[in-house]
Amino acid sequence: MTRVTLLAGAAMIWSGAALAQATPAGGAHGGETSDIIVTAPFVRELDVLAGTSVLAGAELARELRPQIGDTLQRLPGVSATSFGPGASRPVLRGFQGERVRVLTDGIGSIDVSNTSADHAVTIDPLTAERIEVLRGPAVLLFGSQAIGGAVNVIDRRIPRAVPDEGAHVDALATYGSAADEVSLGAGTDLALGSNLVAHIDGSWRDTNDLEIGGYLLSKPLRELALEEAGEGNAEAAELADARGTLPNSAVRTKTLGGGLAWIGERGNLGASVSWFDTRYGVPERPELDHGEVEEGHTHEDVSIAMDQLRFDLRGELDLGGAFETLRIRAGYADYEHTEFEGDEVGTVFANEGFEGRVELAQAERNGWRGVTGAQFFARDLAAVGEEAFLPPNETRQIGLFTLQEFELGRFGIEAAARYEHSEVSSDELGVRRDFDAVSAALSGSYRLADAARAGVTLSRAVRAPAAEELFSDGPHIATQAYELGDPDLKTEKSWGLEAFARTTEGPFTFGASVYANWFDDYIYEAATGREEDELPVFEYRQRDARYLGFEVEASATLFETAGYSFVVDGVADYVRATVDGVGPAPRIPPLRLLGGLEAQGERVDGRVEVEWADDQTRVAEFETPTDGHTLVNASLAFRPFGRDNQTSIVLSANNVFDVDVRRHASFLKDFAPLAGRDIRVTARLHF
Repeated sequence: MTRVTLLAGAAMIWSGAALAQATPAGGAHGGETSDIIVTAPFVRELDVLAGTSVLAGAELARELRPQIGDTLQRLPGVSATSFGPGASRPVLRGFQGERVRVLTDGIGSIDVSNTSADHAVTIDPLTAERIEVLRGPAVLLFGSQAIGGAVNVIDRRIPRAVPDEGAHVDALATYGSAADEVSLGAGTDLALGSNLVAHIDGSWRDTNDLEIGGYLLSKPLRELALEEAGEGNAEAAELADARGTLPNSAVRTKTLGGGLAWIGERGNLGASVSWFDTRYGVPERPELDHGEVEEGHTHEDVSIAMDQLRFDLRGELDLGGAFETLRIRAGYADYEHTEFEGDEVGTVFANEGFEGRVELAQAERNGWRGVTGAQFFARDLAAVGEEAFLPPNETRQIGLFTLQEFELGRFGIEAAARYEHSEVSSDELGVRRDFDAVSAALSGSYRLADAARAGVTLSRAVRAPAAEELFSDGPHIATQAYELGDPDLKTEKSWGLEAFARTTEGPFTFGASVYANWFDDYIYEAATGREEDELPVFEYRQRDARYLGFEVEASATLFETAGYSFVVDGVADYVRATVDGVGPAPRIPPLRLLGGLEAQGERVDGRVEVEWADDQTRVAEFETPTDGHTLVNASLAFRPFGRDNQTSIVLSANNVFDVDVRRHASFLKDFAPLAGRDIRVTARLHF
């Protein structure tokens, strides 16, 4: 039987193991079932969310990569920016950057990964207990920047419970052959009394340059290189023949964290401090690019050294009245990264940020319950150096939100609303902009059976433009563009419509969503036809746009024999995005299908899966088409103490046939393919 527990946050689900309930394709994205914890006390069955996926337990251990984007890329509706192994942010339903929020325990990562695709997220997946991918309108409770969705990483740095045996230890070690990767992570909770718990964790990762499954250059660039090689260009000939390894793609990462929490009968209060440190190479951009020879913008041995010191607070108090529970969550971070060209300092980014939220959860009365709260965010960002395309700027944002749920027999109704005031300013430019935004969502659903439900959600979302969109004015080598902001941009507004259906129990599970977003004043980068600093000028502009897509996932138990269940599962996702009067939106992932067959036992699981991605030929200006691919992966998991204990050894083979794989959502896809054949061994200790 599944037990449902309610905690703070917004509409999210998590599990100590993987969740077949949350992700019907249980083998690929779940499979082990234990307690489901809903970190939104106001949404019992997540009806307002048409799609929520969780990666945890053995599945998380199997999918771990240096960056969170690549860790999640097999989940439905998820791709990644893949700016080399060291920097990869999630892409949800074709949205990235300012339209996707990356959170740690409900609070933003407080870094500059949204500023540029070459900036890493300051969250090491090695320290994660679970990772939640949230889609749909309810994620607007985290801010208007979550219009495309949110990724929430849950760790135990602020303990939530007193260990039953006085201490709890988790340790994980991984070796991956494609980058000669060695990763180690460990954490422990220690009871200092009946109510006081201490936590400490750390991680370390070291990789070499990534081995790839073919030529370094994509087919169009290689044809151009061969053409120039035929004209006597020796460097072009060498570039055309380059294969097997992605140069300058090594990653070194270290983290350390500690926390202390008091846990009582009527509430809890805890705090933590953490440190994140990484240095990673940025794959070199070759001089041959889309038929042109770039002069003066190809840098060798570019690397980024990144450091963040962070403090977090979380508390909960049982009020026992009409407002049942008070919850607080806050985080502060001091962040800096330096971009090196060899040993020379190029550009330094410094970011100081704070985010906090307070929530009042209502006691349930006559089938009605909900939550109301406030959120505050502040960011001071400064960039200094030859590629500082963004002037120093400040962002202040305050939001008020509510989410209410009504149960009327088989019918369920959810209504959400958010008011947000934003101030974005740059003293250097003498510009300050103020924005007021109101967003809302209304969802209705019908329970077809105990575990089957279908519904429709209508949403109206409004997003204030970010400092990057308002104030950029300079060369941005990572994107090979001179980026020019527009201080007069208006708020971006969209209507969303989503229909969903799912069943989450029994031998067959299924979930499907069909969605559409219609944007007014959609903010995008447009090619102007001009050049600055020998780079094409891209200017932030606004037009109407539309996103259409679907996600489907299903699993079925074929038969059971000799203590094993044989399960087949599948995932399909697709999005089509168009900017009116311009054409396709850039870097939109193509149609993808993933299917797997898994044998699940008490101590041993075995899995084989095939992932197929179509060609992407709907391309924006300055993009090239991307060839599709077919990947074959296999894994074997052994749990020596049975399914109830997360101690495990996982052996996996990814990209078994060593094929050339390029992700269309990546700026670097034409000269930075993904990993070739990668044999991984992961050992996890849990006691």
